[in-house]
Amino acid sequence: MMTERLYLYDTTLRDGQQTQGVQFSTEEKHTIAGALDALGIDYIEGGWPGANPTDSAFFDTAPKTRATMTAFGMTKRAGMSAQNDDVLAAVMNARTQAVCLVGKTHDFHVRTALGISERANTDNIAQSIAHITASGREALFDAEHFFDGYRANPAYALETIKAAYDAGARWVVLCDTNGGTLPQDVGRITAAVIAAGLPGDHLGIHTHNDTENAVACTLAAVDAGARQIQGTLNGLGERCGNANLTTLIPILLLKEPYASAYDIGVTPDALAGLTRISRMLDEILNRVPHRQAAFVGSSAFAHKAGLHASAILKDPTTYEHIDPADVGNARIIPMSNQAGQSNLRERLAGAGLTVAKGDPALGVILDRIKAREADGYSYDTAQASFELLAREALGQMPEFFEVKRYRVTVERRKNKYDKMISLSEAVVVVKVDGVKKLSVSESMDETGGDRGPVNALAKALAKDLGRYQDIIDDMRLVDFKVRITQGGTEAVTRVIIDSEDGQGHRWSTVGVSPNIVDASFEALLDAIRWKLLRDTKGTS
Repeated sequence: MMTERLYLYDTTLRDGQQTQGVQFSTEEKHTIAGALDALGIDYIEGGWPGANPTDSAFFDTAPKTRATMTAFGMTKRAGMSAQNDDVLAAVMNARTQAVCLVGKTHDFHVRTALGISERANTDNIAQSIAHITASGREALFDAEHFFDGYRANPAYALETIKAAYDAGARWVVLCDTNGGTLPQDVGRITAAVIAAGLPGDHLGIHTHNDTENAVACTLAAVDAGARQIQGTLNGLGERCGNANLTTLIPILLLKEPYASAYDIGVTPDALAGLTRISRMLDEILNRVPHRQAAFVGSSAFAHKAGLHASAILKDPTTYEHIDPADVGNARIIPMSNQAGQSNLRERLAGAGLTVAKGDPALGVILDRIKAREADGYSYDTAQASFELLAREALGQMPEFFEVKRYRVTVERRKNKYDKMISLSEAVVVVKVDGVKKLSVSESMDETGGDRGPVNALAKALAKDLGRYQDIIDDMRLVDFKVRITQGGTEAVTRVIIDSEDGQGHRWSTVGVSPNIVDASFEALLDAIRWKLLRDTKGTS
């Protein structure tokens, strides 16, 4: 069966940077562009040359990619020619293979935002696109507010995009700029555009997620005949984000009717790296990956209920719509007080522990988990702490070192500038190979700011572990979550810590105590013990 080509256009580096709190460096843009190219994306929109120094620097040193590198800009301004518009000139001077220009297609915006006539706007679009094609570049036209404009004045909305197409635009991209159009309307209007004479293999779709429908709207446009998809990694974008390519790509490759009907340029081998790329982006942004993200989230293939896990052991397709490995993810059997022995055996097997069905140790482990969760612990996400608990119950947990005592102090005082500052200091005494070692650490960062008592404690604990020191030197704490599990004067604090090492391995541990520092120390201790367990193959 013949497949039809469907093109992927990534705008993470431009529209994704509109996300609140996101600002890529030039080096980070290079890293992301390389990952997108390896994935198989057809077009990479690198940014808006001239709009800011970072985007200009990126295009000055743009990487060589298989993908078509694209510069973004806007149509020429009224009252000047395309050749004499300095803003458009900056975009052209990036010397990219393709140029994407945004222009108005809603008559309300033409009159209100631009303050010009509809005819003048249409001429601006046509002349700008013609200027790009005359230079031998591929031209794309982002039809801003197209769906709103079509509903308000379909004749004028069509006039603008026909002007772009007739001037030589390879792609006319229908944009739901405000993100309020629903899938059925996207499909209906896209079909109407094709019926009006613009071929589907020259139409793209660009949606926003303000109604949680960006992916559905994109698929509706494809169903209607559009053949280019614009989106971003992890759905980055202004307000509620853009169409999420991290979700769309596996849908198009793995789900019917799309898998049989289209070729998107992403191979199965490249798809297996999708989870890694998604988490790489979160790492660059210094944010915690969304656990419930479709396909790539850490909970996307997590099976908590015992009934589910029992069926998964027999046939994973009972509760999984795809093989997690297809997208580079993994199945997780979280441990909780809802767990049965099927969950437990599956989770133990994942940790390399084989326990026979009916082994009394299974009941002991389950009883410990349920008792500890009654005290406030949670092993749903703290998989590393669960493994340590299980190994201790099975008598398979080495004692790498022993903590003899620790102390944390927080001092509030005035500095030489007569400003009140805090200073945290931690002292930890451990016993390694029969030798006691005392470590002291403060919480000051490179700017002289106090990072708090938990930071001081983490630094002191990991300062000198004798022959194990080299193993933990590349560890770092990447997330720290605190929850109060009981209120009032008897409040209990639960701390979840996410750690990562130099190889990109990430693991979670839990600590519980009425004292937040004590709970934090327990989670930190588990994090180090699990790292030592994994990297020493369990030998002490």
